[in-house]
Amino acid sequence: MSKKGKAFRTKGSLLVAVIGDEATVTGFLLTGIGERNRKGDSNFLTVTKDTTLSQIEIFFRKLLDRDDIGIIMISQNIAEQIRNLITEHEEVIPTVMEIPSKDVAYDPEKDVILSRAARILYGNEVGMEKLRQID
Repeated sequence: MSKKGKAFRTKGSLLVAVIGDEATVTGFLLTGIGERNRKGDSNFLTVTKDTTLSQIEIFFRKLLDRDDIGIIMISQNIAEQIRNLITEHEEVIPTVMEIPSKDVAYDPEKDVILSRAARILYGNEVGMEKLRQID
């Protein structure tokens, strides 16, 4: 059991959430992941130049607190803005996955989840070296 008391068992299926630029979010919405619950809360946030850091943080925290979210996919450049919140999140569900965006290349060394996995599998030094070798 995790710190917040969430178990791995769930009732029904879990949703995938996405936080990203317009092209990224639109692409995922076209696959059918868009959802609004009875309260009107959606599982996606389109980040534009007008979106504030506070809005991103609040939305991310809401996703973490929802019981119907299984995976949060977030563009890495946006994840950089809320890195402290992502690093603090240690729960398995929802899993936070950093994804590349159209305009910014993906950097595996900045991905907290991938870095943790590499360190567990290979040790601190070797794990980070393997991440540097990913093209």
